[in-house]
Amino acid sequence: MIRVLLADDQRVVREGLGTLLGLLDGIELVGTAADGEEAVALAAERDPDVVLMDLVMPELDGVEATRAIREASPSTKVIVLTSFADDEKVFPAIKAGAAAFILKDVGPDDLVTIIRRVASGEFLINDKVFSKPAVASRVLKEFRELAVYGQEAAPIFAPLSPREVEILDNIAQGMTNKQVAYALSISEQTVKNHMSSILRKLSVNDRTQAVVYAMRQGWIRMPED
Repeated sequence: MIRVLLADDQRVVREGLGTLLGLLDGIELVGTAADGEEAVALAAERDPDVVLMDLVMPELDGVEATRAIREASPSTKVIVLTSFADDEKVFPAIKAGAAAFILKDVGPDDLVTIIRRVASGEFLINDKVFSKPAVASRVLKEFRELAVYGQEAAPIFAPLSPREVEILDNIAQGMTNKQVAYALSISEQTVKNHMSSILRKLSVNDRTQAVVYAMRQGWIRMPED
C-alpha cells in the first residue's frame, strides 16, 4: 500500500480527492491537512510515502511546506497540486524538492499512475511541466540561469568525478547510454557503472533526477533550445 497524505485548504477539494483516493487500489489515505503547518506536522507524525500538496495555503504555503517535509524526510515524495499550469509557484516548488506537479482536474487513472510512479522513485517534472509550453520555457530558462550564473545553487562541493560530470552532461543532451559510450569512446558497461556511482553519490533514483540535481547545483548546463 502507498501511504498518501493530502494537503489543501479548500474543504471541497480535500473531501473530493480524499474520497477518490479511498477508492484507488493500493492507495491508503493516512491524513488530510488544511494548511502547510498542519501538513508538515502530519507528515512527521504519519510518515507518508507521498504527499499531495496544494501550492496556495495559509500559515505555510505549499512551497515552504514541501521544503520542510523534504528536509525532514528525504524519502517522502511530494506531488504539488495547482489549478493553473502556469502557476508562478511551480518552479519554486520544483526547487524545493517536488517530484511532480498535477492540475486539480486530473482524472482518476492519471492520478493513480502518477502517485505510483512517484512512489517508486520516478521524477515526473519532465512529464508534468515540460509538456506545458508556457511553463516549460520558464523552467528551462531558470534552470539555464542556475547553471550559468549559479544563482541559488547550494554552495556544496560536487561529489562527482570529472568523467561522471561529463557523462551527466551528455545525458542532459538526450543521449542514451549507448550514445554516451560512443561519444566518449568507452564501453556501454562503463557508462552503466558510472551511472550507478552517480545515483549512489547523489542519493537519487534515476537518470532524470541526477540530471536535474546536477543542473540545480550548476555542475552541468541545460542544453540550448
